[in-house]
Amino acid sequence: MSEGRYRLIGSTASPYALKLRALMRYRRIPFDWLIMTKALRAATAHLRPMLIPVLQYPDGTYRGETTTLAYDLEARHKGRSVIPEDKAVAFVCDLLEDVADEWAVKALFLYRWWDPEDQAYVSRWAGEEWSTSEAETGSALEIEEFRQRQISRMVILGATEENKPLLEESYRRILSAFEPHVGMSRYLFGSRPSLADFAWFGQLSEMATDPTPMRIMRKLAPFTDHWVRRLDDASGVEGEWYPREQALGGMAEALLKIAGELYLPFLAANEQAFAKGLDRLELKVWGLPYALAPFKYQVKCLQQLREKFAALGVEDRAALCPVLERTGCWAHLAG
Repeated sequence: MSEGRYRLIGSTASPYALKLRALMRYRRIPFDWLIMTKALRAATAHLRPMLIPVLQYPDGTYRGETTTLAYDLEARHKGRSVIPEDKAVAFVCDLLEDVADEWAVKALFLYRWWDPEDQAYVSRWAGEEWSTSEAETGSALEIEEFRQRQISRMVILGATEENKPLLEESYRRILSAFEPHVGMSRYLFGSRPSLADFAWFGQLSEMATDPTPMRIMRKLAPFTDHWVRRLDDASGVEGEWYPREQALGGMAEALLKIAGELYLPFLAANEQAFAKGLDRLELKVWGLPYALAPFKYQVKCLQQLREKFAALGVEDRAALCPVLERTGCWAHLAG
């Protein structure tokens, strides 16, 4: 590996790999992009959890988890930061990144493995790139094993008949939040992209490719479709952060409304169910049901958001109060 260069190991079928790849392109950090192979999976098998992507540092070490990696790269490389300078806005950036990483992926997973057309499209492509099978790379057996593995996880991840209406509605509302605001050089918090922009890019770029969500996006949100494709390589973008008032309105506020009405209530229900030792959390959002076995990791997500919110200064919390109260986020974060 060349001195000073990273190696980003992933798959074009992974929203998290595309998130980090686009972020590193924007920040102009030297790296080589590698598709995961059986040999690379063996070399990174010591990582826990073993997820895509994996970033190999110039010293040869491997590390994972895109949010942690993004912040570590902030510390290691100066310039073209993806974290807003305003601490109140930076908190909203963290919150909206979390919504993308932890909720939008649920809709993506549903669309990928619900319909046979999507199953066939994604398994042919992702099965080969993820290298999770012992079967020959690219073989029909490898592709089918990957398809069956993903389908078997649908109930665990909440992609069920009961949850399908809410997941589909959340996708439509996400597109509605983006569509009026995106533009050639318009991002969540300025004319430059943030960590949250890249998280949403990762999820939406996959849904702009998979057959069913692609058709929905092109019908309901064509400008969002174009915005997603441009963000794949924003290395030429030069821009500024918006002033606080502007940064906390528009697209950010539209997504905060989804966080306040859907994501944070889901995290709170998950936390309560986990604390009580229940086998199942249940809630209704927008009149639609959602049920799932509670996850310990998403208890941690809520705790981390609350800790970050509590760590803000008095003035920053006061600045956030109006928009967080309007969108229903305040009670879940300050409680």
